[in-house]
Amino acid sequence: MAKKSLPHKAMLNLIVGHWVARLIQVAASLKLADHLKNGPRTAEQLASAAGVRAPELYRVLRALASVGVFAETKNGRFKLTPLAATLRTDTPGSMRGQAMLLNSNWQWDAWQQLLPCLKTGEVPFDKAHGMSSFEYLEAHPDELAVFHKATTGLTNPAIAKAYDFSKYKTLVEIAGGHGALLATILKAHPTLKGTLFDQPSVIAGARKDGPLTAKSIAKRCTLEGGNFFESVPKGADVYTMKYILHDWNDERSVQILKNCRAAMHDRSRLLVIDSIIPPGNGPDYVKLLDIEMLIIGGRERTKADFAAIFRKAGLKLIRIIPTKSPLSIVEGVRA
Repeated sequence: MAKKSLPHKAMLNLIVGHWVARLIQVAASLKLADHLKNGPRTAEQLASAAGVRAPELYRVLRALASVGVFAETKNGRFKLTPLAATLRTDTPGSMRGQAMLLNSNWQWDAWQQLLPCLKTGEVPFDKAHGMSSFEYLEAHPDELAVFHKATTGLTNPAIAKAYDFSKYKTLVEIAGGHGALLATILKAHPTLKGTLFDQPSVIAGARKDGPLTAKSIAKRCTLEGGNFFESVPKGADVYTMKYILHDWNDERSVQILKNCRAAMHDRSRLLVIDSIIPPGNGPDYVKLLDIEMLIIGGRERTKADFAAIFRKAGLKLIRIIPTKSPLSIVEGVRA
């Protein structure tokens, strides 16, 4: 009987997975990990610091401790665990942004439209909010700020180390937000010059307080506003796009790639930095991320998928370079 119950127990844990996700979002919102960075504290002390009620917070902490996020000591205090420490705002690669973004109410509203949209072919996010995810973020600056924090982390150093940028003179980062990846690459390569290309409103934000404003790299970087569905800056040695093509279906992605090809010279390299869906039935974060992208009208891709859209855009996929992160570098040249 015990063996027969194991699949049911495992399924139950999967079914209530959204409970855990929501609890983590609450912990991230209250910055509980930050409040514990100097040592264990009681639920009452944490409640006072976070501005909430202690009895209810204790129950939240106890539930999170049951899955390894925080731990309760014998004297009734709570302390950080390795999992909980990833939610600290001051830790490299903090996961707090992802916890806030992926479990936000506006994201869950879109997920509720998944089932009906499987029948109609509509984009769940658009159906839930009456606009695209990018239009929504543009209209909600606070959510946009969380988005930028969530998409910046340990991946940038991993990307900079995985590819040899030293042999190039100029680099354009397409749709690079406030320029975190470009700044990381420029810091590692003092002779490289860079251009950040994104929507004018994003570029305006990058000019104010983005990582490219640092004195050590500002003089080697230009910022340019535009629309990658129309054109991108011409003549660079390297073009990078991180977490961009996965936002779009194949038709729109091919259009972006065609504009990149038109801007490239014969020796240019295009680096599409995205996750690669692995073969087989094994568990993999990217297979779940693919559904998140389905929600907003995009998709994750296999190696064959990337090769296909590259061909349609007049490009040739020459290699895929893994990084010490969930992302890979898909390198292409003009065909």
